Amino acid sequence: MQVQNNDEAAAVRVGVGPLSGEDLLAVARHGVPVTLTPEALAAMASSRGVIEALAADEKPHYGVSTGFGALAVKQIPPEQRTQLQRSLIRSHAASSGAEVDREVVRALMLNRLATLATGRTGVRPAVGLAYAGMLNAGITPVVGEYGSLGCSGDLAPLSHCALALMGEGEVRTADGQLMAASAALAAAGLEPVELQEKEGLALINGTDGMLGMLTLAVADLRRLLATADLAAAMSVEGLLGSDSVFAADLQALRPQPGQADSAANIRSVLAGSALIEEQKTGGFTRVQDAYSLRCAPQVHGAARSTLQHAEMVAECERASAIDNPVVTLDGRLESNGNFHGAPVAYVLDFLAIAVADVASMSERRTDRFLDRSRSHGLNAFLAFDPGVDSGHMIAQYTQAGIVSELKRLAVPASVDSIPSSAMQEDHVSMGWAAGLKLRRAIDGLTRVLAIELLTSARGLDMRDGGAATSRSAPAVTACRTAIRAVVPGPGPDRYLSPEIEAVRVLVDDGSLLAAVEDVLGTRLH
Repeated sequence: MQVQNNDEAAAVRVGVGPLSGEDLLAVARHGVPVTLTPEALAAMASSRGVIEALAADEKPHYGVSTGFGALAVKQIPPEQRTQLQRSLIRSHAASSGAEVDREVVRALMLNRLATLATGRTGVRPAVGLAYAGMLNAGITPVVGEYGSLGCSGDLAPLSHCALALMGEGEVRTADGQLMAASAALAAAGLEPVELQEKEGLALINGTDGMLGMLTLAVADLRRLLATADLAAAMSVEGLLGSDSVFAADLQALRPQPGQADSAANIRSVLAGSALIEEQKTGGFTRVQDAYSLRCAPQVHGAARSTLQHAEMVAECERASAIDNPVVTLDGRLESNGNFHGAPVAYVLDFLAIAVADVASMSERRTDRFLDRSRSHGLNAFLAFDPGVDSGHMIAQYTQAGIVSELKRLAVPASVDSIPSSAMQEDHVSMGWAAGLKLRRAIDGLTRVLAIELLTSARGLDMRDGGAATSRSAPAVTACRTAIRAVVPGPGPDRYLSPEIEAVRVLVDDGSLLAAVEDVLGTRLH
């Protein structure tokens, strides 16, 4: 993360170059302030000069002295151009539905600010500074989940942010209070911005929302795929499986990117497991484990490869200056199609497919613990007193319901297109929708993995009496101990939902991974 010390806090520097994923996470998720570099302010001032010269030209220029989209044929006289900008933003702030998460809106705002800072959009430096001021004050415009088709930019979501910049619409304050934008700006000591030629268009013409969701998802999935390896390793141990299939030389026979990393993680977590070693020396007769155990590196590795591709797309997109028209480096104003969200939409959909498959495999491992014919000596459903108690029977139902939902969410949004703007915008990406459904899928995967970890910890406790007498690998013991700090060990049936939620939090905040990595002395891949 690029940071600069100032009087308030370390701030992310927004310049003419690209932001990193860490920059975006710091601002969107953790509230780190931003500052515009002198180079960015100079670039913005320079390109603004190009726009002002074109505004004085009698010849019409799209976005400067004309209407927008299918209305671009109408030239707008100078005295109406301020009203043109206001009308554009007001009419396009047309989202509907549930509020989008705060971190998504902040990510969207930061991505748009980063494009403004390149100097390729032609807005005044004052506009960029005002946007930075809103971010630093924690003012987050209210954006509904419906409204973007992922082409010509995330138009409706970005328009709500521009509307707030104008002092209109509704926002959430830093403490979550719903407030009129005008009042929130005043309370933060910020002035509403009166937009001039092209500035309204420049504020709404980008893939910033879907890119923000992609960048956030990449960070979350790095953690969740490592957690999936941890969960798989615990299940292998808890089901008295074999670790021989994870050997490095076997994985090298199929050098798919990501597979070797997943297998290495599983080997590390299982290293030193007495339970595994006992199977090798105690007359172990099972020739092969089920696919959900044996093939975990192949599936988790394929998900990693997809994630690596998505990271590359996100990095390219963060290095982009997306607007239409755009001010080129040599001072031309040119129309283009860079606002089309296809590159981002595709990988958002790809990731939803990978998420569904990783979760499906996790659910199958959980189910094996609950079936006496496949759990190798454990009580039916891991019940304390089978028949009287039901154990984790319905926890697996919850997993199954989530996995079924994830399969529906894996249906691509990007293969759909609904023409708009009187057929001017006749092919759209649906990238915003792909991003929203991926966020729901990631939440589902988090819960599925939490249930597998909770179940495998219970199975291991029933097998060897708990972490205090653990025959588990040291890394598995550390994970079991972390779970037992928030959830009691096996006993008669209890209210199960809070226990699932407690482990979900450990998965979501990275606590389980941290506990394991502390023991290993290294990070999982």
